[in-house]
Amino acid sequence: MSCHAKTNVMFLKTHKTASSTILNILFRFTEKHNLTIALPADQLVHLGYPETFMTSFVEEFQTTGQNYNIMCNHLRFNHLEVQKVMAENTFYFSILRNPVSQLESSYVYYKDAAPAFRMSKDVNEYLTSPMDYYHKGNYKENIYAKNNMWFDFGYDNNAEDNESYIQVVLEEIEQNFHLVLIADYFDESTILLKHTLCWDLDDVIYFKLNSRSKDTVQTLTPESKERVKVWCSLDWKLYLHFNQSFWKRIQETMGLEELEKEVNHLRARQKELMETCLSDQKPVEKTLIKDKALMPFQSGAANILSYNLNQDLDNMSLRPCQKMVMPELQYMSYLYALQHPHKKGKQLGFPLFLNSFQENKSSPSRN
Repeated sequence: MSCHAKTNVMFLKTHKTASSTILNILFRFTEKHNLTIALPADQLVHLGYPETFMTSFVEEFQTTGQNYNIMCNHLRFNHLEVQKVMAENTFYFSILRNPVSQLESSYVYYKDAAPAFRMSKDVNEYLTSPMDYYHKGNYKENIYAKNNMWFDFGYDNNAEDNESYIQVVLEEIEQNFHLVLIADYFDESTILLKHTLCWDLDDVIYFKLNSRSKDTVQTLTPESKERVKVWCSLDWKLYLHFNQSFWKRIQETMGLEELEKEVNHLRARQKELMETCLSDQKPVEKTLIKDKALMPFQSGAANILSYNLNQDLDNMSLRPCQKMVMPELQYMSYLYALQHPHKKGKQLGFPLFLNSFQENKSSPSRN
């Protein structure tokens, strides 16, 4: 049965859930098909996060019905406002991660940003008695420290864990989102996304972006792991619910046998592209990144990795390879310059990466 590729897509980009890699997939698709994308206004790098989303956070959005094809930057979900920006037939999806590893990742990444993390020595100390460090008065700064995924979906991350309330929220998310992926099964997620959107394999192929070096991962004690499930019980229940519906969806869409075949195909293609594109064939630490234009934003105690491209890439391979490794802020800024040429570019404090990405072509065309 043939299907048509979906080109109206809204991705709710949650935090520390491999969502930067999904963002790169969507940015590349936007450029490949010359689509419009709802980008952060002026000098914003997110769509107003952590404020609840409003249409004014989108660059040059004027009237309801003036729809964008793609929306995928960080925002705090607000269905009524997002609907004004996106077409009626938009496909909505998001991604969740096991809160145990998600919280540890947040702890390291947002160590300096969240007062609750800043005041504790390490993640295990924090989880031993979180209320010693987590004060509701610091609500906005501490969103990363408790039920952060619940917050991203637009709900109160300090709400009581009440069964009927959780049920209402889960049903509402089911209504608003066509698909929720699971970061812990990332390859399986990209294959399910490919099927659901009717895209090609190369549309969802990826190099892992915004990952950190292994030595910055803090090992949770077995007690800490259990404590996350209680401390972040809203996120835990959200994850359990959608992990279940994810596998149900896999069964309905293709079954496990077909899934395994396609995941192997994806990994083989990924390996092939790594051999073509990358000199080290794996991500490297920030001190080893040769092209500073490919330096990702560094945060907290997380040493965020990037890639070195092969030096002898021909023009045919150079552009696709560059796009696959381009960090989120640089790519967002690049698309902003393409889509809003009359506006002042994003001032990110990075090297002039646009130059290095455009020196191999005569004009910034959208191929």
